[in-house]
Amino acid sequence: MLAAGCTTAGDPPSYRERGYPAAPAQDLPASGLDDAELAERPIAELPDPAWAARTAERTGIPERVVAAYAGASLRMSTDRPQCGIGWNTLAGIGAVESVHGSYGGSSVSTDGLVAPPITGVPLDGSDGVMAIPDTDGGLLDGDDEWDRAVGPMQFIPTTWEQYAQDGDGDGETDPHHVDDAVLSAAAYLCERGGTLTTDDGWNTAVTAYNRSRPYAHDVADQAAAVAEPPAAEG
Repeated sequence: MLAAGCTTAGDPPSYRERGYPAAPAQDLPASGLDDAELAERPIAELPDPAWAARTAERTGIPERVVAAYAGASLRMSTDRPQCGIGWNTLAGIGAVESVHGSYGGSSVSTDGLVAPPITGVPLDGSDGVMAIPDTDGGLLDGDDEWDRAVGPMQFIPTTWEQYAQDGDGDGETDPHHVDDAVLSAAAYLCERGGTLTTDDGWNTAVTAYNRSRPYAHDVADQAAAVAEPPAAEG
């Protein structure tokens, strides 16, 4: 009889056995809205404003960006309740990918647009990057030779085409709008990982975003750092 956690011969090792991180606890934000409102309103309107302001002050993440992370988590709680994605996992990815939309001197305006737009390096197969020839005629990334990752959540054009979501309810999808980008990331992570409250589900999702063990550790560390501290027992 095998002890719990052991694998039989031929079973692939788990993510933890391969040195990937434990899934950080998924922090679900406060809201106060019912399921119908969570499913229909622009995502930045979903979290409780007092919670968003308090969380922004506690973490140093801009309040407008906190609202996007939290709103995307709340939307997934109704659209894909089995996923369990917390706002802090989205914040972990946003921190690593673009420093919450501030990379290179960019910032997120009150209407959610990131300016100047954040565009990654050409994916031309040089050291440390994949080779992805242009797929969008430069429409999203301004490069008609090689694809580039774009926006605060750094989507490549093909992934954006498949998973783009309208987070602000304006009828359009824009990878440079924080609500659209973060909700699209949430949809992608839930689709790829299934249940993000498990170690294997969380790591499956995050490594679909970037196939790197150090990347997964960086995201896990960032997600744990911004989660709501447990309430003190009195």
